[in-house]
Amino acid sequence: MAASRQPPLLVLLCLVSLFPAAAALLDGLYCGGTNCYDVLGVAREASRAEIARAYRQLARVHHPDRSAHAQQQAATERFLLIATAYETLKDEDSRRDYDYMLDHPDEYYQHYYAYYRRRLTPQVDVRLVVLVAVCAISVFQYYSWSSSYNEAINYLLTVPKYRIQAAELAKQQGLILTNQKGKNRRNKEQIREQEELVLRDIIKTKIDIKGGYQKPNVSDILLCQICLFPYRAARYVAWYAAWVYRFSIRREEYGDEEKLYLVRKYMKMSQSQFDSLETSSRETFLERRLWVRENYEDYRREQEEEMKAKMAADPRMKRYRRWMKTEGPGRLTFAED
Repeated sequence: MAASRQPPLLVLLCLVSLFPAAAALLDGLYCGGTNCYDVLGVAREASRAEIARAYRQLARVHHPDRSAHAQQQAATERFLLIATAYETLKDEDSRRDYDYMLDHPDEYYQHYYAYYRRRLTPQVDVRLVVLVAVCAISVFQYYSWSSSYNEAINYLLTVPKYRIQAAELAKQQGLILTNQKGKNRRNKEQIREQEELVLRDIIKTKIDIKGGYQKPNVSDILLCQICLFPYRAARYVAWYAAWVYRFSIRREEYGDEEKLYLVRKYMKMSQSQFDSLETSSRETFLERRLWVRENYEDYRREQEEEMKAKMAADPRMKRYRRWMKTEGPGRLTFAED
């Protein structure tokens, strides 16, 4: 009865044939079926200097350029084997994996994994690659923002309203000088260039551009954002804890700053967008107590109704609705012959 439970001999032979025989040297790994130490003619205890010396001697002897044309293919294969052995043994980590393979021939799956992991792993430190990418993105961001800001300044210089105001300020401050006599005399082109520079500086100083054309700030680029993230995160945690303690636990009254923060939060606006609003708008928010959620919802509905009324009374919107009704997209029309 016990003998009938034993698997047949044929099944055991099939199971054994599924696994390769244990061998210290595996094809496709390192020097293949040849020992890398034997290829270079050194012992396993050889130092890196001895390995390098043996490689240089063999490379001079077996270089393909030194062999005859008929034996050049064999010399090339021999030279590649020597180079592979040197590449395997000159690196401490690769040599350690190779010695482990020689000492543990049964762990062939581990040997394949260690070999191809080392071959496919990038040789460059990933942290260095990420740092270079972040620096490149930061430089591109600053250059792009600077270009947009300069485009906005150039446009404002062409607007008569801003140009006249800047010229009046420049004359009041004595920044625009008339043509001088003597050695310091300048031509009209030089005077015009100086006026343009003065007007540009005044517009940059007096006009605060918001949005996508605002003045670039170094603290806004990606690299500075990453560096300042721990500091800003700690500040936010401290601010949130103080907010909960003051207004949720102690039930303090909101100040104007806290009230405007709640209004901005309900409006889903950024700080720069909210700051670009007129002072009268913020005063209206405080007068109507929009930091209370119910008051803000009423205000929002009023604004939507007012916008709908303006759009209904706008002649352009009437023409657009008429066109959508009669000749809008998706309609089939047939022209008569």
